[in-house]
Amino acid sequence: MVVGGGGREHALVRALRRSPSEPHVIAAPGNPGIAADAETHPVGVDDHQALVALARERAVDLAVVGPEAPLVAGLADAFRAAGVRCFGPSRSAARLEGSKAFAKDVMAAAGIPTARHRTVRNVAEGLRAVRALGPPVAVKADGLAAGKGVVVATTVAEAREALEACLVARAHGEAGAAVVVEEGLAGPEVSLLALSDGAEVLGLPAARDYKRARDGDMGPNTGGMGAVSPVPDVPDELAERLLDEVHRPVVVEMARRGAPFTGVLYAGLMLTADGPRVLEFNVRFGDPEAQAVLPRLGGDLVDLLAAGADGCLPERPPRALPEACVAVVMACAGYPVRPRLGDVIQGVEEAARLGEVLHAGTALDDAGRLVTAGGRVLAVAGLGPGVLEARQRAYAAADLIHFRGRRMRRDIAARLGRPVLAARGGA
Repeated sequence: MVVGGGGREHALVRALRRSPSEPHVIAAPGNPGIAADAETHPVGVDDHQALVALARERAVDLAVVGPEAPLVAGLADAFRAAGVRCFGPSRSAARLEGSKAFAKDVMAAAGIPTARHRTVRNVAEGLRAVRALGPPVAVKADGLAAGKGVVVATTVAEAREALEACLVARAHGEAGAAVVVEEGLAGPEVSLLALSDGAEVLGLPAARDYKRARDGDMGPNTGGMGAVSPVPDVPDELAERLLDEVHRPVVVEMARRGAPFTGVLYAGLMLTADGPRVLEFNVRFGDPEAQAVLPRLGGDLVDLLAAGADGCLPERPPRALPEACVAVVMACAGYPVRPRLGDVIQGVEEAARLGEVLHAGTALDDAGRLVTAGGRVLAVAGLGPGVLEARQRAYAAADLIHFRGRRMRRDIAARLGRPVLAARGGA
């Protein structure tokens, strides 16, 4: 059972269905695209009691929780308490994403390189931190803010505005009751995801996502406007070193604290001139990184996640296919500030002949038409022998899809060129 109804969950359903064991996959709540690939049930991700009841009723062998909010709220604990095998961290381990201040504390204890920072609870404290660190700074809501809780402020005035939005206007609710003010860092970013069974760590292919709303990394932060995998400036040797310096120490530290980490540990890193620095941790597959990474995985994802849930991951990482994958997100008008919903979507079937169309914010209206139902509507993924070919296929497919106010970045993976690809280890 896959819990969730976004593009990440659609990618998970597709990847799980490729298993040689031919599993029967159900999803809750799913979406119209997922419904074409799996049995869906209209149970919300916040209704833990109903999700557990569904898993027991359908004799689920493995539950995979997609979004961060139910993990932070303890859904994996509820599954395990009911005897349902689950791949996902406990509530105590999910604090790595649920609180940026907690994650910074873990990083300090584990000796993991990150930006200088201060945690503040009022505007005056925040401004003192801004002046001490010196702009530019990142102003981050401590809790979950759907990928929109970070403002990069280049001046004290911009930092004040971001602090007041979080701490006074409560733009992010209780998620912004505390704020982490972090020194500005410069360099390319990379998303490095790894599977953990509480002790062992297996890396997945590196990815890069594109957070800003508009081309050229302009505009407000979003949940992600596209992703690419592999990343030419993160060769396998660097990725393995990052696993040794970041992921493995975190897993050791969480076990020391009595909160073993089982699930996907996602490190968002910046490759600065002074070396890699961790920007954040997530405790689940990234979105849209999953849409670019999962199509490249060989092997049996069902067996792999079940082994992680059972505490017995294999010694070798999953095999990565040699092809590159580029995923382009199509957003609705007004995203990320005031997304407009209910616009009819056309061209999905035609696009699916060229690339993989993964549904995120879609629904069926009363007339049975596919319509926009969320800020990020679809992700279109293209595979190719290199990044250039993969992005050409992704954009060729995306250009066949139309809805009023459609928005997408045109520069996803544009600067990566044509890398020489090699499969990551594994059999």
